[in-house]
Amino acid sequence: MDDATSDLYSAFFVEEEGTMSSFQGLREVIETQGLFSSLYTDRGSHYWVTEEAGGKVDKTRLTQVHRALQQLGITLIPAYSPEARGRSERVFRTLQDRLPKELALAGITDRAAANQYLVTQFLPAYNRRFAVPAAETGTAFIPWVGTSLAEILCVQENRVVAKDNTVRYQGRSLQIPPDRHRFHYVKVTVRVHEYPDSTLAVFHGPRCLARYQPDGRVIEPDGTHPGRNGPTRRSGNRPIVAPRPTACEEILASG
Repeated sequence: MDDATSDLYSAFFVEEEGTMSSFQGLREVIETQGLFSSLYTDRGSHYWVTEEAGGKVDKTRLTQVHRALQQLGITLIPAYSPEARGRSERVFRTLQDRLPKELALAGITDRAAANQYLVTQFLPAYNRRFAVPAAETGTAFIPWVGTSLAEILCVQENRVVAKDNTVRYQGRSLQIPPDRHRFHYVKVTVRVHEYPDSTLAVFHGPRCLARYQPDGRVIEPDGTHPGRNGPTRRSGNRPIVAPRPTACEEILASG
């Protein structure tokens, strides 16, 4: 929810709120509106690390979401009581009251149809009724002009390459393919990216070594991957432009 106008920019149903759903919401807002300065959240474990339930957050130990926000230059702010989240709590109550009734009236019973209804019907109507003009003219959003958002809004974990030039990740063995830059990556620390669609990638510094299907099979260079399935939206009235090739694409194409 926009603190200045009460506009809702992203809403969708998921089985369980967590890291990946947070990445999806952040990406939808940034691609349609732009970067914002701060995000005010509860102390859910996908946002904050806390030593004890209900205790103070540890701002030195970053969750995946917190790390991504830092990369984007967005400040994460914890709320310590429902009262501190007064406006958002009231919005949640409104949604919990209105949305089930509207879905029932529309005869919607599955998640895909419900998410489509949210985007095409509910959110536009909600914002027309409840959004208010900002106290100041203009927008505080800044257009995103960096590299692929998908490479930031994902789970990132370091791994050491094994003797057979593979990386172990969550029970899967990711084979690093032949590389024109070096013979192998044995004992090298690399970074695994896991995306909201469960595909994976292995990076060495800024270079993408390979991309993988959820089961660990290598995706060929001409395959699709997160962030390259369509144009990137810009904020305001700026034109929609196709994103530039990522480092991974350039390397895979030339290799």
